[in-house]
Amino acid sequence: MKPDSRLKYVVFADSRLKVAFDKLKKGRGEEKELYELINRAFDDLKEDPFVGTKIQTSLWPKEYVKKYEINNLWKYNLPNGWRLIYTVNVAFSAC
Repeated sequence: MKPDSRLKYVVFADSRLKVAFDKLKKGRGEEKELYELINRAFDDLKEDPFVGTKIQTSLWPKEYVKKYEINNLWKYNLPNGWRLIYTVNVAFSAC
């Protein structure tokens, strides 16, 4: 099987999430640890966006469907009960 050579990016759905994530980096103890765990998850997701557990459509928050127009939803488990909820979006660019 040929490796997937498409570029993969992690994008925050909301600018407030990015601000909160960046704040974790400056935190201490558990906050800094959570920042590192999320960064590691981002690396995993760039390697394989489908590494998480697919969430059944019936369990999707209606707000996510309406606000972000998602058509898939995934969960990536982090230590200590934390989890990362994400969607995969394929963007095509004209060359």
